[in-house]
Amino acid sequence: MPPIDAPIITALRNATRVVIFTGAGVSAESGIPTFREKQTGLWEKFDATELATPYAFERDPALVWGWYEWRRAAVFNAQPNPAHRAIATIADHVPQFTLITQNVDDLHERAGSRDVLHLHGELSRPYCENCRQPYAHPTEIPQLPPAGARIVPPRCASCGAKIRPGVVWFGERLPDDAWDSARDAAKRCDLFLVCGTSSVVQPAASLTDIADDAGATTIQVNPNPTGADGSVTFSLRGPAGTVLPQLVADTWNAPS
Repeated sequence: MPPIDAPIITALRNATRVVIFTGAGVSAESGIPTFREKQTGLWEKFDATELATPYAFERDPALVWGWYEWRRAAVFNAQPNPAHRAIATIADHVPQFTLITQNVDDLHERAGSRDVLHLHGELSRPYCENCRQPYAHPTEIPQLPPAGARIVPPRCASCGAKIRPGVVWFGERLPDDAWDSARDAAKRCDLFLVCGTSSVVQPAASLTDIADDAGATTIQVNPNPTGADGSVTFSLRGPAGTVLPQLVADTWNAPS
């Protein structure tokens, strides 16, 4: 990849309050399937958006729980990629840093990032659908056939209701604490870097506009056109796993 343009390097090098916002494209580079990909195996007759709803869980909890266990196994077997590691490195170089993600895996944390704001929840944090008591997954990797399996969800030890995946489904509110913190960070940052997201899923996609309205430099990293193309300050075409390590190298390893 050619060197990053000088104005982008200067903006990042001089930034004191940096926000990075990541989407499914970053995890996809570690082999985690995105919602836009065609489903396979047991779920090939379903669109992912039909499985990721409270109504789907109410109608067929074993199908939905099995699908999320299949996704959890995929995360368990995945490894952080160069984009995850580059983001952790950027955090070490700036005075104030906030990482916001739409991803429900823990790859950012495994790469060394701390205090990640998970707007869409976390696969590792299921809870009771009734009393919201947390549930701890067994520590072993889920053993599932390649095509997946229907799995009856466990029951809450406190009230007996079904345990549900710890993610935000379509039609549900984002977690208030994470969303409030994300908006506040976007309003206060001087550089906002959005990576691996189509910038069409609301309300999360509005964070880039919030940062732009507050006067921040906004930088997009994506291999494809997105909904933010017309509004960001700079756009870097390419996968995050290629662009972000180059951005780190050109910003802090090259002569000033």
